[in-house]
Amino acid sequence: MILSERKERDTIAAISTAQAPGGIGIVRISGPRARAVADLVFRSPKGKKVAQAAGYTALYGWVYDGEEKLDEAIALVFAAPASFTGEDVVELSCHGGVFIMRRVLEAVLAAGAAPAGPGEFTRRAFLNGKMGLTEAEAVMQVISAQGVQSARAARAGKEGALERRITEIREKLIDAAAHLAAWADYPDDDVPQVNEAELLQALRDAREALDKLLRQFDAGRAIREGVDTVIVGRPNVGKSTLMNLLAGCERSIVTQYAGTTRDVVEDTVILGDILLRLADTAGIRSTEDPVESIGVNIAKNRLQNAQLVLAVFDASMPLEEEDKKLIAELEGIPTVAIVNKTDLEPRIDMAYIQNVFAQVVSISARNGEGLEELQRACAQVLETSSLNPSEGMLYTERQRDDAKQALACVEEALSAMELGMTLDAVTVSVEGAVSALLELTGERATEAVVDSVFEQFCVGK
Repeated sequence: MILSERKERDTIAAISTAQAPGGIGIVRISGPRARAVADLVFRSPKGKKVAQAAGYTALYGWVYDGEEKLDEAIALVFAAPASFTGEDVVELSCHGGVFIMRRVLEAVLAAGAAPAGPGEFTRRAFLNGKMGLTEAEAVMQVISAQGVQSARAARAGKEGALERRITEIREKLIDAAAHLAAWADYPDDDVPQVNEAELLQALRDAREALDKLLRQFDAGRAIREGVDTVIVGRPNVGKSTLMNLLAGCERSIVTQYAGTTRDVVEDTVILGDILLRLADTAGIRSTEDPVESIGVNIAKNRLQNAQLVLAVFDASMPLEEEDKKLIAELEGIPTVAIVNKTDLEPRIDMAYIQNVFAQVVSISARNGEGLEELQRACAQVLETSSLNPSEGMLYTERQRDDAKQALACVEEALSAMELGMTLDAVTVSVEGAVSALLELTGERATEAVVDSVFEQFCVGK
């Protein structure tokens, strides 16, 4: 699990700010020749050299490409090992124009730096022991966070919350495995006999902790990545009005005529702390109109693939057969029932709705009433209301796979004990669980796993 010889030797560079116009842009240089490369392109008015600057100091000057002055700049110097990567790092902060930043990077590369690959700065931080693999993976979560909860989860991950949680589980399993191995390998020595009751309890504790982590994965993904959400209902129940209310603008056409929405209208909104990828669909009903019929079929298909459904019913009308057919189709799909038009005289059978759905919200989409209740109901259905992002959670498929493998091994160990198998069989399963958890935190990850993690990163980070 090491970088190739070329990459270890290279000093790398990349633009580390967004590839768009901005007030400031940064070209980051990291590696054994970072200072020397910087001195070939950066000149201070008083002739001060980057190579002689102390760590965590700044120099004012200009960036040059040969004798051509490119831009004013500040050179920030971070000395190894007290830098993000653990290597010497120099950051050239210039004006954030796209053309200027490219010219500065070209000058740095011409001076001897190699182009950094995706996530290569963070990869070097990981390989140099500046952070664990789960902390490194959290870096991209910080960058992509789109809400308060997702930002908290990412920050907790970057600060090692998940790694601490995994380490606590792993250490208990390591203690159990060590005792089992010592007792089996040195029967003639004064090794205490394995207490099977204590071993069973340790395995059950590990199973419970891993199971909790895995159960939180989908809720955590909801606050990090957002939720594919479909608004459904028969025509004229207020789906498009709800879409416009959530979007904060007129995204869907609203009329008194049934069948106005015939295609899927999409938008992304934040409801509370949850990112919803909303789709307003055609009203679901039997129709002879061939165009509307296509829209109805699309709505039904989107319904089956939704992670969350907002099923809208008209409070001012009795439930119709099409409402009841829709309710039947929603069985097993995470759903919030929305009884709309509460500003009108109620005629709907609320008891029927409440007997079917765990979460029922009454709103007036036209008047904007009931949004807070809808927010709470969605959080309950998606199980984000009980989630504590700061305690650490799994946030990649790789991490979930390793946790699932560890849980499977723990369950094998428990089954072996319950079936009265030898402790050797238990030991093999416990060691398998430990191995999976070591891979999760990166302490025993293969180079292929590390490559897979960092290829998901953006260049410059």
